[in-house]
Amino acid sequence: MVRRTAAIRGESLGSVTARGGDWRYSRLFEVKAMSQLTTRPQLAHLTASLDELRAKGTYFKLRILDDQQAPICHYDGRKVINLASNNYLGLANDPRLIEAALAATRKFGVGSGAVRTIAGTMRIHMDLEEKIARFKNVEACVVFQSGFTANAGAVSSILGKDDFILSDELNHASIIDGARLSRAKIKVFRHKDAAHCEELLKEIANEPGHKLVITDGVFSMDGDIGIVDKLAALAEKYGAIMMVDDAHASGVLGRNGRGSVDHFGLHGKVDVQVGTLSKAIGCLGGYVCGSRDLIDYLYHRARPFLFSTSHPPAVAAACMAAIDILEAEPERIERLWSNARYFQGELKRAGFNVGGVTTPASETPITPIIIGDGRATMEFSRALFDEGVMGTGIAFPTVPEGNARVRLILTSEHTKAQLDQALETLERVAKRMGILEPARKE
Repeated sequence: MVRRTAAIRGESLGSVTARGGDWRYSRLFEVKAMSQLTTRPQLAHLTASLDELRAKGTYFKLRILDDQQAPICHYDGRKVINLASNNYLGLANDPRLIEAALAATRKFGVGSGAVRTIAGTMRIHMDLEEKIARFKNVEACVVFQSGFTANAGAVSSILGKDDFILSDELNHASIIDGARLSRAKIKVFRHKDAAHCEELLKEIANEPGHKLVITDGVFSMDGDIGIVDKLAALAEKYGAIMMVDDAHASGVLGRNGRGSVDHFGLHGKVDVQVGTLSKAIGCLGGYVCGSRDLIDYLYHRARPFLFSTSHPPAVAAACMAAIDILEAEPERIERLWSNARYFQGELKRAGFNVGGVTTPASETPITPIIIGDGRATMEFSRALFDEGVMGTGIAFPTVPEGNARVRLILTSEHTKAQLDQALETLERVAKRMGILEPARKE
């Protein structure tokens, strides 16, 4: 670094050394090209794993968004119809959220400067939590840095090694990680199989310790709705804690997007509700809702909350603006569902497998096109991108081997013309690649 700095300034190495630069150590800081670096053996196993992904055809590179998260946008410099975003209601770039964020930044600054329990709880954070609690019809709420940390932080803190967790086999990774961190005994029931869950509850009925039943409200890979009503009834029957992760149900299910608990009319029967601020809300973060004591306990014991700096004021303000829009504009959710019904119907008519054959059938705007083979899925995704449609290929380990898919998500802001153009591209590329059979000539 000394050599490079001296060269830039037009100085000799002697003058740099005279000013205190020690040339004996300068070589340690020279900038080297990546091609000159030797891979350290300590991380060779990571290189081998990446090579295995390349061999299977499932290695991917991150697509770079060049502008706003919108139905039509630019990734890697290419204009595409965006069918990969979780921006269900188009709020990520809504002018009202942008203005709320700017106003909060001007008033409160860009950051909070501390974790919540030391000096980082601002009035705007409390306002957001109170607003979410009212929206979800519960006593209290705590906001986390992400939906992942909300799930993992809640599960790992409210249970211990003497407790039991009964979890749907397709629950989100954040639930699985939280369960492992809790050190509780984990019982996995078959997907949406209430009878199997009850069998497991009976097996542990006389065991000491708390029992927690947990499910996704909407399953993120297949788009089917969790059996929250049936599991809540079982939890009530066996005295278990009931928890639901509403990441993909928030802003999508229930009145004005209140989630699966509202969808099933289960207010007061679900002890722990987790939601996200990063999808339909259009911002960043996650939250846990429930009783006042639950939230106060998480304030004291949830490690992601205790050891992470709180949200920037801009994020909290934008989230509150988004909830106001959910309350005032239910037609956004109606457009979302209308687009989903139309698009999924057209895909089925074209012959695509969108679930319900070897995988669960989608019941929400999440629209998987099941391919099966990981390599073929990633190639299909890349070919679609080259033709102007952004649809992300998802393979093992995110989904089981043999269940790879291109997952598409509709939003309220897609126009019919955009959807029709995407449908034409999907069908044309799929026929060219042999995913769909080409039309027979008469």
